[in-house]
Amino acid sequence: MTMAFSNRRVVDMEGCFNFRDLGGYRTADGRTIRWQRLFRADGLHRLTDTDLNQLADLGLATVIDLRTGQELEEVGRISWPAPDLAYHHLPMLDVLPDRTTYPAWVDASYVAERYEGMLEKGADAMAEALLVLADPATYPAVFHCTAGKDRTGLLAAVVLGLLGVPDDDIITDYALSQEAMGRMLTWLRAERPDVREQIDNSAAAIVAAEPDTMSLFIQRLRQRYGSFATYAESLGVGGAVAPIRQALLDDSPAGR
Repeated sequence: MTMAFSNRRVVDMEGCFNFRDLGGYRTADGRTIRWQRLFRADGLHRLTDTDLNQLADLGLATVIDLRTGQELEEVGRISWPAPDLAYHHLPMLDVLPDRTTYPAWVDASYVAERYEGMLEKGADAMAEALLVLADPATYPAVFHCTAGKDRTGLLAAVVLGLLGVPDDDIITDYALSQEAMGRMLTWLRAERPDVREQIDNSAAAIVAAEPDTMSLFIQRLRQRYGSFATYAESLGVGGAVAPIRQALLDDSPAGR
């Protein structure tokens, strides 16, 4: 097993900037999420051969792709030589937000409201993703969008919440995307000098991953649904919670 996956939150990749292991977080009942089971990421179509070899060492079994159909058509999906990789295209949105709204995507209240809207528009995708994650044959798995911040951040928050991870840790995990987005922004400026002005105009929105945004989103979810578990029930997939916990949590409190 490559050391790149050895109980590290941020996984170094050549083609991805926001590839992270969701292992290691403690739950309210003292259990721990297993390492090297579930990952969150940005655009996997950029992975290099070296990156793909790392994932092969891991034994990656499943990819959940949250991008729109247009994004998939424009840049493609993960390039994977093995025929047995399960691939699920579950778009959280029909279309991406209009670029004219990007200046507002730095405001925590505005973004939290947009996230709540994504829960509604992406309800079918969220439900299907949770059903996929309820299957023990799914793992190791990775779910991703283009930046690995917003749509990916919502699914990560819901999964962590269903596992019983405290809100503060869910918020911390979300905010880790800010540093990754800085790396992505540097790459975009180098790779796309033809649209440098457009990138610069969107830079603040690209890197924004404020803790207050996720905090407000969780508040909104709890106000509307009561808990992460009742949110899953509202999707008709309440039965997925127990098998997800069984697949991802250590068998005993504190991992003992």
